[in-house]
Amino acid sequence: MGRKFCVGGNWKMNGDKASIAELCKVLTAGPLHAETEVVVGCPAPYLTVARSQLPDSVGVAAQNCYKVAKGAFTGEISPAMLKDLNIGWVILGHSERRAIFGESDELIADKVVHALAEGLKVIACIGETLQEREAGQTEAVCFRQTKAIADKVKDWSNVVIAYEPVWAIGTGKTATPEQAQEVHAALRKWFTENVSADVAGAIRIQYGGSVTAANCRELAAKPDIDGFLVGGASLKPEFIQIVNARQ
Repeated sequence: MGRKFCVGGNWKMNGDKASIAELCKVLTAGPLHAETEVVVGCPAPYLTVARSQLPDSVGVAAQNCYKVAKGAFTGEISPAMLKDLNIGWVILGHSERRAIFGESDELIADKVVHALAEGLKVIACIGETLQEREAGQTEAVCFRQTKAIADKVKDWSNVVIAYEPVWAIGTGKTATPEQAQEVHAALRKWFTENVSADVAGAIRIQYGGSVTAANCRELAAKPDIDGFLVGGASLKPEFIQIVNARQ
């Protein structure tokens, strides 16, 4: 069995009821490649709006959640609340959460393990900054961020890893297909050596960073790229072409 291609759309802090209704119409009309798993990361206030307007075949993800079920954590959302709203996914560890909101590798790992325990599927994001890449630290950074999660997660069946070079997010710069494949292959090798060969063979590793309709097919053709986590382009009709990159 091959790994099922998985494309996520991260809407970030964008949208309102009207624009999300339009996006949902576009996604519902598709057509979306039946062999691709599709998930959209929706702003928290609109999660139920998106879920009610999308077909069951399209997953809806929160863009964050906390590491415990409930309590005195003003402004936070728990996995249990997401499950109560029929939301099946969450995006955790995005570079914006790390860089802007100061989330540590350990906190992200705690969030991942709690979300999994509560029955959510997780897109766990990793990736290096431009300074780290230029210093030759790409693999060291990605392995460190992945190890923090691997130290706490035992069952990987509901985890998708999203490799997002921070220097390519929203900048118009994209890692070349060769650069992306090189990191994806290194991550898969890391899983073989540090988790298990079975997990390494099964885990899906998405690429994220200025993916567009123009470059998605070449990226999708690489053997270790198992999908995309798409930012800006997920707000546009071209997202359909990205979902269908392997069709």
